[in-house]
Amino acid sequence: VQLQGSGPGLVKPSQTLSLTCTVSGDSITTKWYYWSWIRQPPGKELEWMGAISYSGNALYNPSLKSRTSISRDTSKNQFTLQLSSVTPEDTAVYYCVSSPGLRYLEVWGQGTLVTVSS
Repeated sequence: VQLQGSGPGLVKPSQTLSLTCTVSGDSITTKWYYWSWIRQPPGKELEWMGAISYSGNALYNPSLKSRTSISRDTSKNQFTLQLSSVTPEDTAVYYCVSSPGLRYLEVWGQGTLVTVSS
């Protein structure tokens, strides 16, 4: 299985950050898999943002829930992250990650650096 994240590397403050993860080698509808977004700001720890399940249910980190939306396109075997009203504090490397049953993190995408700056 391979995960490939993509999206703009620069977003202006107050705009919406949008990233897509393309999965190859497995279907995002495979039971019991969850497909997560995790980020790591410079010099800080990893932060789980949320996930979408094999059945399409989305889960969110409560601290980000009001600004986060995770969706999927099963025809393209992709899942997406949208983070609204971004600030420079949202500057981070964003990873898409697979997880069987959310029990552990299995396969990581390569990471996408997103900088929030005017």
